[in-house]
Amino acid sequence: MPRKQECIAMLLAGGQGSRLGILTKNIAKPAVPYGGKYRIIDFPLSNCVNSGIYTVGVLTQYQPLELNNYIGNGQPWDLDRAEGGVHILPPYQQIKGSEWYKGTANAIYQNIHFIDRYSPDYVAILSGDHIYKMNYDKMLSYHKEKNADCTIACIEVPWEEASRFGLMFVDSEGRITDFEEKPKNPRSNKASMGVYIFTWSKLRQYLIDDEADPNSSNDFGKDVIPKMHRAGERMYAYEFDGYWKDVGTIDSLWEANLDLLNPQINIDLDDASWKIYSRNAAAPPHYISADSKVENSLVSAGCEIEGEIDYSVLFSNVTVEKGACVKYSIIMPGAVIKEGAVVQYSIVAENAVIESGAVVGEKPESMKDPSAWGVAVVGAGVTIGKGVTVPSKAMIDKDMKGGN
Repeated sequence: MPRKQECIAMLLAGGQGSRLGILTKNIAKPAVPYGGKYRIIDFPLSNCVNSGIYTVGVLTQYQPLELNNYIGNGQPWDLDRAEGGVHILPPYQQIKGSEWYKGTANAIYQNIHFIDRYSPDYVAILSGDHIYKMNYDKMLSYHKEKNADCTIACIEVPWEEASRFGLMFVDSEGRITDFEEKPKNPRSNKASMGVYIFTWSKLRQYLIDDEADPNSSNDFGKDVIPKMHRAGERMYAYEFDGYWKDVGTIDSLWEANLDLLNPQINIDLDDASWKIYSRNAAAPPHYISADSKVENSLVSAGCEIEGEIDYSVLFSNVTVEKGACVKYSIIMPGAVIKEGAVVQYSIVAENAVIESGAVVGEKPESMKDPSAWGVAVVGAGVTIGKGVTVPSKAMIDKDMKGGN
């Protein structure tokens, strides 16, 4: 049997990410590229090892192949360990038959035996679709100090965005007194970050009881946590004041990438004391020609730039030909922007080709109704033909033929 561990982490990475549309057509949301050389899942995995948590179960379900390949044996995150390490945990066939994960709580329930192998005192439940740097060990110390059964990380969000989140009411001692799940008229702006620490003996019984409840949707936010609260369990909020972004939508993914270029926002992915680890294939240095113009942008290894780049994030091996222009956009690995093409306020996915003279995306101020504006998206491997115009908010997942 493995050696007993004080705390292990369970990382929920099985979501389809339907709000990311064509970007998650063939990959799970946590495998979506971010920030020039990362994927979203790099953040919770790196947070774990930086926090001293070296046993991590990654619960996969939707389109897991690329995510599984990316994680591999966990070596880039120092999780290739004889004791603990990273474990991919897909739904598996049981004696009574095969069963998909029905909800976040059911996903953990199906892996009770995995958790029990390590006899942990505490279990951290993490989400695979947030960009943030957080010390889970400090949160665990707070949990123990409060003698809590459940501790939920929270962050203050702008009031105009509060209705998108599960919200908490907290007394002067930090104890959670009430919840609101995505209310139309919020009375609190303390949002749950989807980061939980539970005392395992307590959570284990709630998971068993929840699974036996035919009326439950088997979800932490909707079922398990409200049941714990109604039962009077000791539930506390752990306030977080760093950068945190839920990248569950096209607009938020676009914003989170461009936040890296904003000097007023402190993400600092170069912080040596809290490194974000990733698995990157070797690539040659990027090339920027003397005739090109590159301003306030992030350009990764292997890129060849001869055109104009402004306020954009370019992943590895992107080509921007002479006369092409990329502004306020995210260009993912291997994409090609050909001569005279314009890409603006857009996300161009891996290995897409924007042919000469094509225009992808629109400036908000150029639209008659700016409220109808949105980020344009070109899917992986898609070709936008010569002279084709892709409007604001469009999602293109098939080739578009252009003129000669």
